[in-house]
Amino acid sequence: MELLDLIDPKSVVANLKVSSKKQALQELSARAAAVVGLPERRIFEALLERERLGTTGVGQGVAIPHGKFDELNGICGMFARLEVPIDFESIDDQPVDLIFLLLAPEGAGADHLKALARVSRLLRNQEICTKLRGADAPDALYAIITEPAESHAA
Repeated sequence: MELLDLIDPKSVVANLKVSSKKQALQELSARAAAVVGLPERRIFEALLERERLGTTGVGQGVAIPHGKFDELNGICGMFARLEVPIDFESIDDQPVDLIFLLLAPEGAGADHLKALARVSRLLRNQEICTKLRGADAPDALYAIITEPAESHAA
């Protein structure tokens, strides 16, 4: 599974201005609602519910919030680079500045897990994260995220 299948250029946000985890999730919910056609409130509530189970702040400044919805036909991703890092209650207690949101159909099962694993693999790569943190334009962020996996292996 390539990230090109999960995200498109209009789903990438550079320099998102938020000051809290809740505000970040609200802002991303609003933007995702415009892309997938689900109510913003439902997306936000699903993301909050997932966070109550345990933080999606995976460490090293990265968070991967996600939720499942009956109405979706496919997995949809959204990426945001925050203007200023925020507390996300991450597992390593480090502030987060890179967020990759994933929304999946309720029955996605293995595909949802593959998408999470693919995003996690990408964002565990420190070279990629450094490039993402240095890019200011959505198209540059999109290009870094969707670069074929083989080129990250070096």
